[in-house]
Amino acid sequence: MPPPADIVKVAIEWPGANAQLIEMDQKRPLSSIIREVCDGWSLSGSEQFALRYADGPQLYITEQSRCDIKNGTILRLAISPARAARQLLERIQSHGIDARLEALKELAKLSADPTFATEFINMEGIGTLARLVESGTHLNFLSLSFGEMLAFTLTAFLELMDHGIVSWDLISLSFIKQIAGYVNQPMVDVSILQRSLAILESMVLNSHSLYHRVAQESTVGQLIGHLQVSNQEIQTYAIALINALFLKAPEDRRQEMASTLAQKHLRSIILNHVIRGNRPIKAEMAHQLYVLQVLTFNLLEERMMTKMDPNDQSQRDIIFELRRIAFDGESDLTGTEKRKAMYTKDYKMLGFTNHVNPAMDFTQTPPGMLALDNMLYLARVHQDTYIRIVLENSSREDKHECPFGRCAIELTRMLCEILQVGELPNEGCNDYHPMFFTHDRAWEEFFCVCIQLLNKTWKEMRATAEDFNKVMQVVREQITRALAMKPSSIDQLKNKLRGLNYSEILRLRQSERMSQDDFQSPPIIELRERIQPEILELIKQQRLNRLCEGSCFRKLGNRRRQEKFWFCRLSLNHKVLHYGDLDESPQGEVPFELLSDKIPISDIKSVLTGKDCPHMKEKSALKQNKEVLELAFSVLYDPDETLNFVAPNKYEYCIWTDGLCALLGREMGSDLTRSDLDTLMSMEMKLRLLDLENITIPEAPPPVPKEPSSYNFTYNYS
Repeated sequence: MPPPADIVKVAIEWPGANAQLIEMDQKRPLSSIIREVCDGWSLSGSEQFALRYADGPQLYITEQSRCDIKNGTILRLAISPARAARQLLERIQSHGIDARLEALKELAKLSADPTFATEFINMEGIGTLARLVESGTHLNFLSLSFGEMLAFTLTAFLELMDHGIVSWDLISLSFIKQIAGYVNQPMVDVSILQRSLAILESMVLNSHSLYHRVAQESTVGQLIGHLQVSNQEIQTYAIALINALFLKAPEDRRQEMASTLAQKHLRSIILNHVIRGNRPIKAEMAHQLYVLQVLTFNLLEERMMTKMDPNDQSQRDIIFELRRIAFDGESDLTGTEKRKAMYTKDYKMLGFTNHVNPAMDFTQTPPGMLALDNMLYLARVHQDTYIRIVLENSSREDKHECPFGRCAIELTRMLCEILQVGELPNEGCNDYHPMFFTHDRAWEEFFCVCIQLLNKTWKEMRATAEDFNKVMQVVREQITRALAMKPSSIDQLKNKLRGLNYSEILRLRQSERMSQDDFQSPPIIELRERIQPEILELIKQQRLNRLCEGSCFRKLGNRRRQEKFWFCRLSLNHKVLHYGDLDESPQGEVPFELLSDKIPISDIKSVLTGKDCPHMKEKSALKQNKEVLELAFSVLYDPDETLNFVAPNKYEYCIWTDGLCALLGREMGSDLTRSDLDTLMSMEMKLRLLDLENITIPEAPPPVPKEPSSYNFTYNYS
């Protein structure tokens, strides 16, 4: 007979004594259980003790968290959080250097526990740590002990603040100055510098008022200096702080900050010391480079959403300049009817939709004035290319000319969509492009390459005005395929695009179409319907096998760079989900023995995805972005508990949601299942129809012949 659901069997340890094996009744008060355990070892004052996990993060167990205890868990009797906080608070203020060092070391470890953190903060512990930092008693970096003490102090401070119990707005200006001082010093211990950068980043991200103070104390020039070191961790923290300052800067100051970064040669320093450095780019560094790339492109949003004012003479002068450069006309803007007619003809040759007043072409947002900026850059910086494109098209037949103005406007809109201009960075995304760090005007150069590609593709397709949308679709495919190859420079992008001409796109499309060929004749449809259940069963088995191998998931925290991982895998008999925390991302399969928690599949009630997940409803607005929502799913199991996931990528998301649905007997509806089904069905159909190549399959089966007049026929084998 199975034990009651409210009873869990655990082992409880105490230093110097044999472990107690008890059956913990989850309905009993925790204080009663602790008193019973203390009596077993003849310990008095049970109210001074608490239970902690013996493995992993060793968190304290509370009435709220006790439901997470599973059968076979090893616990440890320890002094209560309040008592531990009081003792540590006294020890870190003692005069003995060694005693303070040990106390701060222990505090740095315990501060990650929310129960302990609450008690320590209630005793004004954060204020005590801040005063220790402000006093400057740790500044003797010649002493190893003082350096270690400061590092542990900053670690504990950051962990405690990270729980969100105390507002960052309460931090004093003198504390900020002290932390900024560590960042600005040329020679400081690496661990102190890391934590100081992390604290400043958290201040900027969590407090609007502290942003201005941090921006005053830590200049961009001082932060850029940390990118020229050989330690990638320091480089990552420095870029993270630059990104935070960039993200939280008022809109009217972002362009000014971008100009300062350009003057300090941030791009070239990142290119030479990070991207082209001797070390491989780690995931967190890739994420910070991606964030910087997104924030830089978002500076274009204002121009992208600005409509052209047809009555603004300065804006109209830009259009006149485009005409002048192309046709070498006079810049005199006062004209007669004859001159107006000539302008109209020129604007038509430039490819504007509105020949009389081309300013009207830039009134739609996006791309707004950004398209005009791109055209002007091409005309001024790559004048020969601009003139060649315009004159080349003006010499073609009317029906085959590629309208430069219309193409440039539509191309700008397309590039904004591809690079997601105006959208916030996605948590967990590492999709940065090295080539955008190789040029100070990377966006404009990218446009110049793509407009030449568009003109070339137009010629290859022998397109007419009616084919405009088809050409743009081909160009989008060329650009996205080239970007997926991660070219390291603009020149390499040109080479990639050269190989992706219209003929190659047709070949790729034909190849993909053949792999997904879908015959529509009734016999083929009937054959597909018979084969489909076998293919779906094959896909189901593959999903379950992947779940048995397991996957590593990242826990979403307040500070992404201090990653915490957990692993989940399905038992080989498909009856139990095993999961548990890990200190670091595993390099292979994690044994079941290391996964302390489990959920019977029979207890699972449903699988939620996206914004319906509980952990997505709880997260901040910054993390409720599209990409994280698309990767989130939750398992609901009895009694009203949830196991929350954020998949590392779309593939793992599809694998796990399909596998869990298969375990629950539900339909696998992910995009990956549809893709796999199409691919496998196409392969199986082609194999089965191999002998029927070049044979026309009739729409209807052949008629059944009439019955013979007599069945008296046999074969004589003698």
